[in-house]
Amino acid sequence: MKFAIISILAAATTALATTNACCDSTTTSGAAGIAQLLQSLGLVVQGANVPIGLGCSPITVVGVSGTSCTNDPVTCDQVDSTSLIGINCTPIDVSL
Repeated sequence: MKFAIISILAAATTALATTNACCDSTTTSGAAGIAQLLQSLGLVVQGANVPIGLGCSPITVVGVSGTSCTNDPVTCDQVDSTSLIGINCTPIDVSL
């Protein structure tokens, strides 16, 4: 019984993890050339309207003076550290 509770909590924690990132640009998975790019990198995305971040780097502290993201500040479900592509990225405000 105790193991079942721990497993449920671990799964919930994993599902909620997101990454704040500064991306050079954002697009959707259905945009010209993006589906092929994702496929060539082995990144699986379900659907043509999933927001994608390109050229993403992590934002470590949001809202602190000195944080500079002049392009597209977003929060992503996943950022591939090799290709710098963010999956399911939504805009955030870093000017707090």
